[in-house]
Amino acid sequence: MNPPIEKQKPRDPLRARIHEIIFEADTAAGRFFDLALIWSILISVVAVMLDSVAVIQARYGTVLTVVEWVFTILFTLEYLLRLWCIGKPLRYAFSFFGLVDLLAVLPTYLSLILPGSHYLLVIRILRVLRIFRVLKLVQYLNEAQIMVHALRSAGRKIIVFFATVITLVVIFGSVMYIVEGEANGFTSIPRSIYWAIVTMTTVGYGDISPQTAMGQSIAAVIMLIGFTIIAVPTGIVASEMTRAQRGEVNTQVCPECAAEGHDTDARHCKMCGTPL
Repeated sequence: MNPPIEKQKPRDPLRARIHEIIFEADTAAGRFFDLALIWSILISVVAVMLDSVAVIQARYGTVLTVVEWVFTILFTLEYLLRLWCIGKPLRYAFSFFGLVDLLAVLPTYLSLILPGSHYLLVIRILRVLRIFRVLKLVQYLNEAQIMVHALRSAGRKIIVFFATVITLVVIFGSVMYIVEGEANGFTSIPRSIYWAIVTMTTVGYGDISPQTAMGQSIAAVIMLIGFTIIAVPTGIVASEMTRAQRGEVNTQVCPECAAEGHDTDARHCKMCGTPL
């Protein structure tokens, strides 16, 4: 005998309304809230940047501190409301936006213990990514979904590629340490590996350079290898993106697990089954 199916408990109207305003942009209230939030984020980031300028800080330091704390308190209340109105607060707390929301308020409180840490508040600018949902730029949401899918699919290939690159720079770095030696600036194998990384990535700081004919020949080989492999990660991701299916998504956010990226005709969350 099959166990009885549990009926989902009706959501509290107040929590449902707050969730609609905070997480969604399909209503006038939700759109206004998100636009106000984005402007608040931009103003608070500008205030943090201005506070790092000595002349402005000396003249308006008190005002900027008050502005910083006002926005921090507002963002803290917003973060707590997000946790309260969502069905699974822990899942949201450990999601990308959940962590960003938390990091957007922590530096101010940490500055009471660690002076200067409040400058980390510029991480709030990451929250502006919500503008894609606010403005209903569904085409950008589609492209974001495709890119995420491509990166996940190409994960193993990219790991193999980087493992190969690391192996090459270790080998070339060790060889250059033997060929050039301490007299030419290659004072250790780690420092020689650093030179190999800088050379292979075509950055070329020039703080260390081979002086012998053999070393310069090896450097030329490393440069050519760098040019040939620098486009490999791009090709891997591009090939996966062409395989990704282009499906339309909407701006609905699951009130239970905060999952996004649902199909336009979805009536239930694709992650937990909660009605949208």
